[in-house]
Amino acid sequence: MLDSAWSAPSDPAAVSRLPLARTTAVASLPQRARRLLRSLWSARRTRVSAAVVVPIAAVAVGALALSSVRVEFAAPAMVLGVVLAAAACEFVDSSLGMGYGTTLTPLLLLVGFEPLEIVPAVLMSECLTGLAAGLMHHRDGNVDFVRNPRAWQTTLLLLALTLVGAAGAAVLAVHISKFWMTATIGAIVLGVGAMILGTARRQLRYRPLHIVLLGGLAAFNKGLSGGGYGPLVTGGQVVAGISPRQAVAITSLAEGVTCLIGLVVYVLLAGWPAWNLALPLTGGALLSVPLATLLVRRLPETGMRRAVGAITAVLGVATLGRLFF
Repeated sequence: MLDSAWSAPSDPAAVSRLPLARTTAVASLPQRARRLLRSLWSARRTRVSAAVVVPIAAVAVGALALSSVRVEFAAPAMVLGVVLAAAACEFVDSSLGMGYGTTLTPLLLLVGFEPLEIVPAVLMSECLTGLAAGLMHHRDGNVDFVRNPRAWQTTLLLLALTLVGAAGAAVLAVHISKFWMTATIGAIVLGVGAMILGTARRQLRYRPLHIVLLGGLAAFNKGLSGGGYGPLVTGGQVVAGISPRQAVAITSLAEGVTCLIGLVVYVLLAGWPAWNLALPLTGGALLSVPLATLLVRRLPETGMRRAVGAITAVLGVATLGRLFF
């Protein structure tokens, strides 16, 4: 995530032969990393988050160790583990605009939760954290949803595309091969990530049509398979000329409203989610939102662009890899 695309050679003589600008860049990398860490630690919210997360992690490890001796410690260890997993996944999601449901759902399946428990609980947690992240991004200055018409217009456009895409997915799901749909999404996500990395130092011109195309495809895919929304929407905005900070904030808010709609539909059809999973997920995810939006504010623009591009490309490769492995 730091603003560097190459590694320093180990030979001191080779370093001495480098151009002065490159040598200076290498020398400044550790300094910039230290400045970023000091800047984050100086914020009160970072110290408060650490004061909460570290004891939770310590208790979770202790309960997990004791659960092998006393079975009654297994339930507290599971609850605290869910809190920490949700906090970690939401930190990535609120920092880069992707990865919460994609990462968390397989983890919950692995530890024994049922899909019908996971889906509404993730919808509830992602709804509340998405709305909270949108507000915190606005408060921290990563985006201005009030005075920046491009920001709120893009949010409304993505919400409209989500509704249309979900309806279209419900109608056409029986006519589309899941294999080819997944392959197409994976290839596009990989291409978007590669394009962001290739243009990391360039200011792209704003192209609303790109947002319509990629946002519509992301909404359709979310309605069809439940995933793949963040990489396409966040990466698509960056390719369309929106800054990475604004793209992450807009995605958080749009996905929060989208999950709110999905949660309302679920409650009307099947009742409330399982609170034993929904509450730990929501609490853990909300815990990491203030720190994530602060990180977005402090990261350099080029570093943000490269981070979004790299994660988008990796998720594209992972999507294609699941088809064959």
